[in-house]
Amino acid sequence: MSARQIVRVFEAKAPNKIAQEVQLPEVFLAPVRSDLVNTVFANLNKNRRQAYGVDQRAGMEYNAESWGPGRAVARVPRVSGSGTHRSGQGAFANSCRGGRMFNPNTVWRRLHRKVNLTQRRHAVASAIAASAVPSLVLARGHRVNDVPEIPLVVDSLQVSKTKDLLKILYALGCGEELDTIINTKKIRPGVGKARNRKYKIKKGPLIIYDNGSVNVKKAARNIPGVEVCHVERLNLLQLCPGGHLGRFVIWTKDAFEKLNSIFGNRTNPGVEKKGYILERPMLTNANIARIINSDDIQSVVKKMEKNTIMHDKQKKNPLTNKVKMDYLNPYRKELREQYKKEQKEHKDKHAEIVKKRLDRKKAHRKGARKFINNYHKELEVANQKTIKEYKEYIKSTKIGKAAFAEEDEK
Repeated sequence: MSARQIVRVFEAKAPNKIAQEVQLPEVFLAPVRSDLVNTVFANLNKNRRQAYGVDQRAGMEYNAESWGPGRAVARVPRVSGSGTHRSGQGAFANSCRGGRMFNPNTVWRRLHRKVNLTQRRHAVASAIAASAVPSLVLARGHRVNDVPEIPLVVDSLQVSKTKDLLKILYALGCGEELDTIINTKKIRPGVGKARNRKYKIKKGPLIIYDNGSVNVKKAARNIPGVEVCHVERLNLLQLCPGGHLGRFVIWTKDAFEKLNSIFGNRTNPGVEKKGYILERPMLTNANIARIINSDDIQSVVKKMEKNTIMHDKQKKNPLTNKVKMDYLNPYRKELREQYKKEQKEHKDKHAEIVKKRLDRKKAHRKGARKFINNYHKELEVANQKTIKEYKEYIKSTKIGKAAFAEEDEK
């Protein structure tokens, strides 16, 4: 919502000069209602649709009849006759080749939408107010850094040549915007290329004129992205393309001054819009925290009340709630601390016990290894003694003496 009351008017022949200053129409002080604009735009945009549908007789113009059960085929109606590939094929059903579609599109569907007149007028007023907020214009993507003022008002645009209009626009600081629009022209993806909408291009400035500048309509029709609109036929689809607020608008002086007679003000209805009164903003100061914390409000506001708990509404289980158990049994807290102390002592003792146990195991393994080594040594000595005694016994026998005698000879 714009807060300035005076707007400068620039000369078309010498755009750097200021012709005069005019009063800001009250329509620019209307509240910016993005929710209302989006709703109205969505409904109005549907009114450009054209009805389409399929032929009512499509897929049903066959002489077909079902063969019935018993022939191991589906009961779908089949084309009669013979001699062609079509005979015997399924017909009518949407699952059949050449059959009708399911739920055919009809031309009497509800394609258009009706929007209340007052809602449309509120939306247009909100779009006009948003066009005077530089932050919204920049947020929409327009390059207006070199524009001297928003809203931009020119004394007259009564030019019939495109080159003359371009010269004025470049002098007013719209050159960056026009150059950017030219670079955004691209071929549309998809099948829309074959449906008379091959190219896509960004929306540029909107020139709103009055009867004194009708020639600008002819001069601007060959500039990419630039659109024109008569002030008496303001269109929400042009003021908010896509439902997005903040289009860059260039006004002529006559059209700018005529807004008061069209929309009126907050007390008097407009002349051309009979019975229409501008929407009153709910807030004049958007800083809600400052309003609430002001002395005027706080002096009449009741003090914040605190809830006083009269009784314990929630029953606690002392078996799971320590606080409740301590309340019922104060000695339970000492028992709990004593238990923790015993657990800590047990943990320390357990570490000592584990250490002693490991030492005993280590000593036992060491003794076992020593026993095994001594056992093997003693067993080896016993084996040697047994072998010696056995040899002596063999030598004492007759056969043994002869055997040992042969070994000695060899």
